[in-house]
Amino acid sequence: MTSFRYAVNVTPKPGILDPQGRAVEGSLAHLGITGVHDVRIGRRAELSVDAADEPAARAIVERLASELLSNPLIEAYAVEWIGAASSAVDPGMGEG
Repeated sequence: MTSFRYAVNVTPKPGILDPQGRAVEGSLAHLGITGVHDVRIGRRAELSVDAADEPAARAIVERLASELLSNPLIEAYAVEWIGAASSAVDPGMGEG
């Protein structure tokens, strides 16, 4: 079994009010920053999934993202594969 690492990025859907994004955008002028617009504030969850292969792991993450980590009425999510690490060593076995 392999452990796969993912990130799920959740942001408000286009057209949904984003007060945090507006607050950040409103503060840019006070910092002397120009040319930045359409700021959207979201959240990121990182997780590891043990599965036989990457498609099986991604299916679990997709389900978590759509049913638990995001509100499908007002939020969009994107799943990002970070990498894989083999779990060939039995974690229950101590070193020599």
